[in-house]
Amino acid sequence: MTIRVLHVAEAAGGVERYLYALLRNSDHQTVENYFIASQHYELEKFQKYVSGIYKIQMAHAVSIKEDKSSVKQIKKIVKQIKPDIVYAHSTKAGALTRIALIGMHIPVIYNPHGWAFNIIQSKKKELAYKLIEKVQIPFTNRIICISEAEKESAVRNHICSADKIQVITNGVDFELLDHAKTVTRNELGIPKDAFVVGQIGRLTEQKSPDIFVEMAEKIKEVIPNSFFVMIGDGNLEGEVRDSIKAKGLEESFLITGWVQNPTGYLNCLDVATMLSRWEGFGLALVEYMYGGVPLVSTKVDAIPYVINDGVDGLLVEPNRPDEAARAVMRLYHDSTLATELVKNGRSIARSQYDIKRVVKQTYHLYVDILGY
Repeated sequence: MTIRVLHVAEAAGGVERYLYALLRNSDHQTVENYFIASQHYELEKFQKYVSGIYKIQMAHAVSIKEDKSSVKQIKKIVKQIKPDIVYAHSTKAGALTRIALIGMHIPVIYNPHGWAFNIIQSKKKELAYKLIEKVQIPFTNRIICISEAEKESAVRNHICSADKIQVITNGVDFELLDHAKTVTRNELGIPKDAFVVGQIGRLTEQKSPDIFVEMAEKIKEVIPNSFFVMIGDGNLEGEVRDSIKAKGLEESFLITGWVQNPTGYLNCLDVATMLSRWEGFGLALVEYMYGGVPLVSTKVDAIPYVINDGVDGLLVEPNRPDEAARAVMRLYHDSTLATELVKNGRSIARSQYDIKRVVKQTYHLYVDILGY
């Protein structure tokens, strides 16, 4: 029997990469996938992996008028498709979907992809997000958490009971990484003998691009031939560029902006960082590990569940550019350690974080919910 699943997503970024990998690797003999996506998605690449695809406007912030319209459209599409299960991804899509399905008696799976209440924000907003999550639990059959840290956070904050949560740790499509178009240092104008430190991620408060620049300044003082690459774009790009200019680092810095194949830049890096202030999982960590790049990351939220400090990466405190710089320079000076981290990282990535494992676990959850 084929299970008909309708996915709903508003947030792009890591959620989009997760969904693309999940849908691309889904067994279409057992699961028939449909997809409602927000205006932030490039739907063309999803089309061959789903039986139906719909784009609707979804406001990221609260907007009574737009949210009401989104709920109405979701409800209409659900009635048309008649799915066996609806799977909502991220906070906003989770809220809109569960409101739309009230009274429709269709099982709902919700994956927050990182709890919104764990974002660094005002206490008022944090409490509001917790309340939103709690009041919607009665309309949720199962919550998927992408890490044990996310599950622990939900239970600790009394969002729901542990038995309502299924942990399905994130995974990466290694086949896509193997076939990613590689970018060379020469194409980017990076000197061949440079020591290159890079970071894949949006230039937003979460990913700490400001801390990356401060770290770069400290590294440059000790390693004159160091060069820095930030792979991504975001609302802080202007501020970041101003900071780079103020520190006189323009000749040693590259901000790529948005790129189609961020992992294609990994072969240009000697060390990779993820200096997040909060993180639901951090797909880039696994991509670094699989790509053979030694990494430095912050010890926040789910990251210590992914990275074992000193085994497959180095962990530092958030908002500490001096500590991050020391960790990067440690890898520069200790090639034996860097090699060991890469060796362990590749092995762990392959054995624990394959998207095919995620697909199987998700299918088994569908079967369990439907009682097949």
